[in-house]
Amino acid sequence: MKLGLLLPNQGVVFGATTVPELLELAGIAEGSQVFESLWVGDNLLAKPRLESVTLLSGLATATKTSRLGTACMASFPLRDPIVLAAQWGALDCLSGGRTVLTACIGGGPTKGNIAGGFDNEYSAMQIDPRERVARMEEGIEVLRTLWTDDPASFDGRFFRFNGIAVRPPPVQTPPIWIANNPWVFADTKAGPSARQVDRVARLADGWMTVGATPEQFDETWQAIKAAATGHGREVAENSIYFNVNLNDDPAAAYTEAKRFLDTYYSSDWPEWKVKVWTACGAPETCAERIRAFRDVGAQTMIIRFTAYDQKAQLARFLAEVAPLL
Repeated sequence: MKLGLLLPNQGVVFGATTVPELLELAGIAEGSQVFESLWVGDNLLAKPRLESVTLLSGLATATKTSRLGTACMASFPLRDPIVLAAQWGALDCLSGGRTVLTACIGGGPTKGNIAGGFDNEYSAMQIDPRERVARMEEGIEVLRTLWTDDPASFDGRFFRFNGIAVRPPPVQTPPIWIANNPWVFADTKAGPSARQVDRVARLADGWMTVGATPEQFDETWQAIKAAATGHGREVAENSIYFNVNLNDDPAAAYTEAKRFLDTYYSSDWPEWKVKVWTACGAPETCAERIRAFRDVGAQTMIIRFTAYDQKAQLARFLAEVAPLL
C-alpha cells in the first residue's frame, strides 16, 4: 500500500496552516520517501480555499517525483471542462506527467448562513445543482476527448464543439478517478449504492472514497471490479482518504480532530462519524487503523492530519507511525 499526504489547503483560510508551510510540507513528505503522492482539496465558493489547480501547479515545480492530485475536485460540475482540459493539460506538462484528476459531485447544502454556501455557489455559477451528476459524467468524456483527439469534436447535452484542440497535449493521458462514498458514512448494514458503484465502473480509471470501514471498503471495491468487468473494462486503482490526529491522549486527539473537521466542513460532526474517518491517539493506535485498510487491499491511503500543527504531526508520523507500517 502506497501512502499519500493531503495538504489541507482550506486550512489557509481558518488558520491551520499557511501557504509557505504547504509547500514546505510537500518537500518534507517527498524527501521522506514515505509518501508517494501529494493531494489537495478542492472547492470554489462553498468551502473556499487556496485554489487547487493553482496550488498543484506550484507543487509541480517544487517537487520532482510525487504524483499530484485532487482529493477530490468537488467543483468539477461547476467547471467548464474545455477550460479545465487546457489547465490540467498544462499542469501535467509542468509536472512531467505526474497528475491524477479525481472528480466528484461535491457536497450538498450546508447548515447555517455561510457566504458562498452550496446554494449560493450554484446560483452564482448559473448551474442547476440537480445536474451535478450528469455534468460530471459528461465533463469526464469531454476531458478524455480533448486529451486524445487533435482536432477534437463532441456533441453532448451540455457541451458541443467541432474541430478544436488543446495544445500542447499533456505528457500522459491523465488518469481520471471518481471519488464517491457509496456508504455515505452510513452506520447501517445496507450495501453500497449500485448507481455509485456503476458510475465508477463505467467511467473511472480509479476510485477514491472516505468514511468507510475496512469491511465496507473491501465490499465496495469488489463490487466495482465486478461491475467494471461487466462493462468490458478495468478500474486500475483504489484509494482511501483518511484522517489522523496523533496524540498520546486519545480524548485530546478526538477533541482537536472534531474541532478541525467541524471548522473545515462548517458542520457539527457526531462522534461516530469522526471516529469512522479518523484515527485518534498514539502511534500504534493510528498504525493499526491504517494496517486494517492495507489488509483488505487498499492500494493508496491518503493521510490528512486533522490538527493545527501540521509540521509536528507530519514529523511524528514519519518518526513513529511509518516504521510500524
